[in-house]
Amino acid sequence: MSIDPAAQLRHELRTPLNHIIGYTELLLEELEDGGKPDLTAEFAALRADARQLLALLNEVLARGQAGPPDLAAARGTLGPPLERIRSAGEALRRRASESGAGALIPDLDRICTATERLDALLGPGGGPVQESAQQAASAKPGTAQPAQHRAAILVVDDNEDNRDMLARRLRRQGYEVLTAAGGRAALDSLVERPLDLVLLDVMMPDLDGYAVLKQLKADPVLHDIPVLMISALDEIDSVVRCIQLGAEDYLTKPFDPVLLQARIGACLEKKRLHDQEARYRRELAQLNQTLERRVAEQVAQLERLGRLKRFFSPHLAELIVAGGAADPLQTHRREVTVVFVDLRGFTAFAETAEPEEVMGVLREYHGEMGRLILDNEGTLERFTGDGMMIFFNDPVEIPNPAERAVRMAIAMRDLVGGLAGRWRKRGWELALGVGITQGYATIGAIGFEGRMDYGAIGTVTNLAARLCSEAAGGQILVSARVAGAVESLIEAEDVGPLTLKGLARPVPVWSVRGLR
Repeated sequence: MSIDPAAQLRHELRTPLNHIIGYTELLLEELEDGGKPDLTAEFAALRADARQLLALLNEVLARGQAGPPDLAAARGTLGPPLERIRSAGEALRRRASESGAGALIPDLDRICTATERLDALLGPGGGPVQESAQQAASAKPGTAQPAQHRAAILVVDDNEDNRDMLARRLRRQGYEVLTAAGGRAALDSLVERPLDLVLLDVMMPDLDGYAVLKQLKADPVLHDIPVLMISALDEIDSVVRCIQLGAEDYLTKPFDPVLLQARIGACLEKKRLHDQEARYRRELAQLNQTLERRVAEQVAQLERLGRLKRFFSPHLAELIVAGGAADPLQTHRREVTVVFVDLRGFTAFAETAEPEEVMGVLREYHGEMGRLILDNEGTLERFTGDGMMIFFNDPVEIPNPAERAVRMAIAMRDLVGGLAGRWRKRGWELALGVGITQGYATIGAIGFEGRMDYGAIGTVTNLAARLCSEAAGGQILVSARVAGAVESLIEAEDVGPLTLKGLARPVPVWSVRGLR
């Protein structure tokens, strides 16, 4: 967007008045508690003259909106207050030097310089003076020590006095202030560190405020930083253009300090609420991700727990899932005690009974057997109809596995004896046969993808199945190794060596009558 010469001249005329009024107000604020009432009164008079000159200048500029203002004709109106400002500035500088108030002199020098600049603009041949792009670009952005819990504001203006005046006022209000002497330096500062607000001038030689604003709002990282335009350019087109590009507000120089503070507060509050909302969204997204992950983990654990409960007691299954026991489905080798049980007479019963009756008997039988397996912390390897294979000492090692196996087998025989009495009344002759062995087996998952079972490979399982097949109704046959392990616990008789199918040599076998 091009700026016509008349608008640029209006900008140039207001800039030195902005400096005069701004620095005078800064000095008045510093003198409030300084105990120099005479200086305070003189500064107040200087400010009044400057504000009167600004009002007169605005009237002149308003008459010249259609073209360049007639400054020569306005010199008679603007000259007297301008001369009072010049005299007051020079007098105050001498008074400050004589009274030992040397801290005021740098700002008084700025006021005097701005007065001379305005006088030159209002004089014959006065007009806008262009600062070279190279000179503006060479100015380095100001720095400030970072402080916690303070809003960080970037002041962007190619005029050094404008930057200095704004920065001092903002630091006095407790903000952390950085400065940039041009548009490119401003963008560099914004990339280097996060900021809360940008005060941006419009007319700058290297990259004007429109271009800076456009680039800032197009950047997804910088887009949400609020921008407050502060410019001596008062054209309505400029105001509209800045608002359309995304600026929060537009203040013309010279600005009212109270209004500036209010606009800054509103911008920072909006930024704070936006940052808070963004933080809440990030936290919510993180919570959702965590929740989704935890739900997936819990679903996987529940699925694994349900699968493990097919073989192990609920307590043992939960212990495995919680990591308190090794994964039993990983192939491993361990010494185990194996119990094989099934019902004598079941084949004949199944041939003559109705299917519903067979299912009723199996449901009752499995329910009672399952309770005893869990009570004794056994591991159900499988069941096939009336047959069951139970391990002890895997997947968790336990003391005295043979003793637990024998105690469970005796309890099962007694329990089935009670059930058989009821079954007999219905014409069903059923009794329990049990085989128990002890030895090493290779244990782990057996099957295929989608259908894996827990199983054991080894002679110890085959021997238990063969002993169970040899056992009569109500009989518990155990191998020599088991009999030796529980010798002091049981009453048993030596059956003698039995020749069993699949085994090359006869096997010594004992029949358990009961506990001692």
